[in-house]
Amino acid sequence: MMLSLASRILREPAPRVLGKFAYNFGWKSLWAVQRYQRGLKRGETIPAFMIISVTNDCNLRCQGCWVTQKPSAQIAPDTLRRVIRESKARGSYFFGILGGEPLLYSGILDLLGEFPDCYFQIFTNGTVITDAIAAKMRALGNVTPLISLEGLEKVSDERRGGRGVFKRTLDSLDLCRKHRLITGVATSVCQSNFDDVVSEQHIRELVRRGALYVWYYIYRPSGPNPCPELALSREQIIKLRQFMVDARCRVPAIIVDAYWDHDGCALCPAAVGISHHINPRGDIEPCPPIQFARDNIADGNLMEVMRDSAFLRDFRKLATTETRGCVFLEKPAELAAFMEQQGARDVTGRGTGLAELKRLPVLPDHHLPGAEIREKSWMYRFAKRNWFFGFGAYG
Repeated sequence: MMLSLASRILREPAPRVLGKFAYNFGWKSLWAVQRYQRGLKRGETIPAFMIISVTNDCNLRCQGCWVTQKPSAQIAPDTLRRVIRESKARGSYFFGILGGEPLLYSGILDLLGEFPDCYFQIFTNGTVITDAIAAKMRALGNVTPLISLEGLEKVSDERRGGRGVFKRTLDSLDLCRKHRLITGVATSVCQSNFDDVVSEQHIRELVRRGALYVWYYIYRPSGPNPCPELALSREQIIKLRQFMVDARCRVPAIIVDAYWDHDGCALCPAAVGISHHINPRGDIEPCPPIQFARDNIADGNLMEVMRDSAFLRDFRKLATTETRGCVFLEKPAELAAFMEQQGARDVTGRGTGLAELKRLPVLPDHHLPGAEIREKSWMYRFAKRNWFFGFGAYG
């Protein structure tokens, strides 16, 4: 399988796309993680990767989405440029670009093209990708579209709140394949789509459509319409974990998760501080669904603000002592009490974030004591141990 995957990676992307991926993402990310690890030894936590929501505008209304679209908010272009420059200065060259729908941010690809030495992953619903946009991504080379696909047609359209969303998403995959991009597919796994997407047949269909990587993450009910009834059971999470471990040995695609280390122990990226989130108003949040902040990018140099933030430091302490999993799912009451004690600002744009958090039930997450499933693939074991999860943040 590894030979088939390697063959796909070498043959399918355009040469410029592959070169930017190998150097800007691959090589530079390795160095960013090493710098992050050296910082931990000095008692500093400076993220290796940045997640930035550039706008809250979106053309869909998805179940369980935390984004409030009114009033409209966008990070100013010059501010976004400053964030990228200040991140680069501390060795961070990889950026997740979120929304809303980030491709609705006017001029986003031209702006990202100003930083050819960086790599950008655009989290998109895919419905606004045109032939021209896919061609522009190919010309830039330093952009990978991560396209959300929430199941098969009936469930996907229901989850995304619109007719024809599933078809438009598949059309965008075909355009990305036509232009030989490195394309990913992201799925929030929940009750309604579990049987459709947790399937080898499903991944092989995505491979046929040109997806080089598939990212599974667990549904997190959030926002004004959280739909907690869609959350996975513990048994389903175990099944999802086993499925991914097995699929990595059988399917020629990269299977991504951000939850488990090489031994199958749970981990939270925000809890270890390898990444945090900047919202469209410049507020610095622990992660996208946890919409509380005490710091803003206007407070000074971004990396220094994040390094010195008492709020982020105390959040990491809370998250690593309360659970190895997701404090948002496992400990919503404790998280709400923490935000009140911290005097953190509600940055939802709704003014109802604390009340929403207090209403959330305790839900299963990826912390599975006694049911840990080790990686079978030597490649994933090596990569997770050395490049992403081997930080000792949980003692």
